[in-house]
Amino acid sequence: MSEARNANADAERARALAADAERVVVKAGTNSLTDAESNLDDDKLDTLVDDIAALRARGKEVLLVSSGAVGAGLGMMALEEDRETVEETQALSTIGQGRLMHRYTESFARYDTQVAQLLLTQHDLEDPERYTNLQNTIETLFEWGVVPIVNENDAVATEEVRIGDNDMLSSSLAVGIDVDLLVTLTDVGGVYTGNPKHDGDAERIAAVGENYDEVSDLVDETASGAFGGIQTKVEGARKVAEHGSPAIIAASEAPDVLERVSEAEPVGTIFLPVDGVDDE
Repeated sequence: MSEARNANADAERARALAADAERVVVKAGTNSLTDAESNLDDDKLDTLVDDIAALRARGKEVLLVSSGAVGAGLGMMALEEDRETVEETQALSTIGQGRLMHRYTESFARYDTQVAQLLLTQHDLEDPERYTNLQNTIETLFEWGVVPIVNENDAVATEEVRIGDNDMLSSSLAVGIDVDLLVTLTDVGGVYTGNPKHDGDAERIAAVGENYDEVSDLVDETASGAFGGIQTKVEGARKVAEHGSPAIIAASEAPDVLERVSEAEPVGTIFLPVDGVDDE
């Protein structure tokens, strides 16, 4: 009973840290921004921007890692997903990225907010000089009150320079620019004991701390197909937690999800900081 109380207390303290975060990385996946036909969904994008604007109104700095370029390109070109080649994927990203940034520019303009695009490869994260330049650019954008919007540069990224996915990109940036919180928005409500899309008995795991190995094994066992992406989300969240900041995986379609995080409400699955509330 005392262990359960301690675990709940640790989770509450982590949520309080998340609520007090001054610098936040928000990662939005493709399904959080597109509809069933892979078209960019204006309502989903505007809702995301509304949530980010609410964070900024609290005085927080927000960097957005946004997927959706390839999906937006698919919708614009009316191509079937199962006929994509590497070359088609890269070409679609160039088409969709322009559309994606156009919509972000329009949506943030409702809040009189400027945005900036950063397209990265693994070279940018591994080369010390390039990474320092990236950090300096982001710091300048924050000073100017601009929202940096980051995506992997799919158009030029080969296997050797690919970051892998935006889950790992967002966690690397969160660590590199010393953010206080990473929020990964996805089409499920957090980390579950099974695939909630197919398993009606799957239960949401409210917090991950000393139980990380158990949760990681569970995710490896149950993740497959489209749900396999939860593995990199868990790995990315843990990377940030090991750096000493909380990380949250939550549903993108949950009403006012980022605002609720700022109110220290129990949203999604929170990863407890290893150096802080968690003594692991």
